Amino acid sequence: MKIKHINTPAFHPGFLGQGHTAAAIVNGSRFRETDPFLLLMDDRLDLPGGEPVGGPHPHAGFETVTLVLQGDGRDWETGSLELMTAGRGIVHTEEITARTRMHILQLWLALPPELRNAEPRVQKLAASAVPVYQTSDAAIRVYSGSSQGFTSPLHNVTGLTLLEIRLAPEASVTTDIPADQNGFVYVIDGNATVAEASLRAGQVGWLERGGGPLLLQAGAEEVRLVVYAGHPHGAEVASHGPFVADSEDDIRRLYREYRQGLMPHVNHLPENRQIHYDNVSA
Repeated sequence: MKIKHINTPAFHPGFLGQGHTAAAIVNGSRFRETDPFLLLMDDRLDLPGGEPVGGPHPHAGFETVTLVLQGDGRDWETGSLELMTAGRGIVHTEEITARTRMHILQLWLALPPELRNAEPRVQKLAASAVPVYQTSDAAIRVYSGSSQGFTSPLHNVTGLTLLEIRLAPEASVTTDIPADQNGFVYVIDGNATVAEASLRAGQVGWLERGGGPLLLQAGAEEVRLVVYAGHPHGAEVASHGPFVADSEDDIRRLYREYRQGLMPHVNHLPENRQIHYDNVSA
């Protein structure tokens, strides 16, 4: 595989105010190229606490995939992941009042058109339930999809590979990208050579389509990076605020349904649509 282009997203003040910085790793402006990835934010929080920030809000028409790189020691566990299929509409609450330090990557992932109105569902993958491929100088945490014979327990609507990889200095590892997936690599710490292209911390390397073996190599320091690859749907989307749909008329319908209280809160979903994975399957 080869890298077709490299981006260096800029960090800026986040919407939560003091202590929140964010960078749009995928900014949504070129969806035909990034399909099925609508948005990916790198959110870094060092909030002082006090006045509440965040709060309840809706989503519909896509999935959110939240990878917790550093948790808050309360509701968000370091190394865990949440996959929320918003489908026809869901409300969730992300209100923060206490002093909070967190680092998360939150992805907005397109649903296929025929499933944009699916019943909402949430899957929570505990850190202890993430399959890990481990050698003396490399570790691959398989959050979604498969790598090195390890497969995540998540049930995906849109095919998704999500790997967090750590490499010791000068180490290398190869993972396969499925032929039907569109992907990229984001370097969190260190400098890496990805498919013979040099990437430093904070840079994104988009992969040529077609899949195949992806070679990742560390430089003189330890490297931490993530690999995202997803199955593109090849369908246009309409989006506004927290909603994704087939048309602007559908967007207006979703706003009406939210105002009318027709979207359930995630905490009120039936048990069979609140799925928790707590341990790696044997």
